[in-house]
Amino acid sequence: MKRMDELEKFGYSDFFETSRAAAGLADFSVGRVTAEFRGGYKVVNQNGEFVAKITGKQMFGAVSREDFPAVGDWLAIEELGEGQAVVRGILPRRTVIKRKYSNKEDIQIIAANVDVAFVVESVDRDYNLNRFERYLAIARDGGVTPVIVLNKIDLLSEEEIRARQEELQNRFEGVGVVLTSTASEVGLEELKNHIESGKTYCFLGSSGVGKSSLINKLIGEAVIKTENIGESTGRGKHATTSREMYFLQAQRSLGEVGYSGGGIVIDNPGMREVGVADVAGGIEDLFEVIVALAKKCKYVDCTHTREPGCAVLKAVRAGKVDENKYRNYVGLKKEVEFYEMNALERRRKDRNFGKMVKGAKKMLREMEE
Repeated sequence: MKRMDELEKFGYSDFFETSRAAAGLADFSVGRVTAEFRGGYKVVNQNGEFVAKITGKQMFGAVSREDFPAVGDWLAIEELGEGQAVVRGILPRRTVIKRKYSNKEDIQIIAANVDVAFVVESVDRDYNLNRFERYLAIARDGGVTPVIVLNKIDLLSEEEIRARQEELQNRFEGVGVVLTSTASEVGLEELKNHIESGKTYCFLGSSGVGKSSLINKLIGEAVIKTENIGESTGRGKHATTSREMYFLQAQRSLGEVGYSGGGIVIDNPGMREVGVADVAGGIEDLFEVIVALAKKCKYVDCTHTREPGCAVLKAVRAGKVDENKYRNYVGLKKEVEFYEMNALERRRKDRNFGKMVKGAKKMLREMEE
C-alpha cells in the first residue's frame, strides 16, 4: 500500500493500520503527534504538518490524562486545509512510557509507541543506580527496551570508567550500556549504531545529563537549545521544556556527521523524580532473580522485610543478592502497592458516586409522577 510506504518513515506499521480499520477510522487520514502545546497538537504525515485539536466531546469523555493524545501517538485526523486538522480518534498504543506525578495520583504519559528508551545519566552528581532501576522499570512495563547511556565520561579516568562500566553490567545484567561524551565524542558512533530507520527512541533522564546535546550530535546540528549546569547548585537547568519528536536523516556512511540510520528520537524535559505507578510487570522483569526467590518464601504474603523463612532475606544476608538492589526492590514494590490500593479506593468511590446519582435520579422521577 502506497500510503503505508509513505508513513513508515514516521514509524507507522501494520499494527496501527489494523487498529485504524478495527476502530472504524478508515475514512480518516492518520498523523503522528510530534509535539504538544496549549490548545492543540503538532501532527505530521505524508501530506505535511498540521495543528490538530481535539473536540469538546473528546475532552468531556476523557476520564484521565491517559485519554488525551501524547507525543508519539498515532491519531486519526480530519484534514481541514491550511495546516489545520481535527482529531477523530487515538489509535491504540503499541508501547507506552508513563510515570506517576509527584504527590499526585494522576498518570503522565511520557511518550507513546517507543521502541527503545535511552536512559541517560551523567557520571558526576547525577549518577545513581537506584534511579536507573526506576527508569528501567517504567520502560520495561510499557513494552519498551531500555538502554543505559552513561554520559560525560570525559570527566573520569580510564580506571574510573572501567569501574563504572563493570558496576552497571553487574547490576543490570542483559541491559545494553553505552558510554558517551559529547565533549570528546567518545561513544557517539556506538550510540548511532543503535538507531534504525523507522524506529522510535526516547531519551529519559534528569536535567543537565546531556540528553539534548546527544540528540544534537545525532541530528548533526544544534537544533535543540542546551544550557550548562548551574555553577552554584551543580544542578541541571531545564533547557528542554516540552517533549518533541525529531526525524533523523540517514547518511550514506557512518563517517558522515549526523549519521542516524533515519530513526526517530523524542527529547524529554528533565525529571527530578520518577514516580512509579502500575508497573508491577516491569518490576518483576527487572528483579526476576528476587521474584524467583520470593516464591520460595515460607509465607505467601511475605513482605521480604522481617518474616522468618524469607528466602529473599536469606539470599541478601548470604551475599547472593545485592543489598542496594534488594532495598530498591522493596521500595518500588511499596510504591506500586500504594498506588494500586489508592486506585481501588478511587474506583470504589466512583461506583458509590454513580449509585448515588442513579438513586437521586430515580427519586426525582418518582416525585414527578
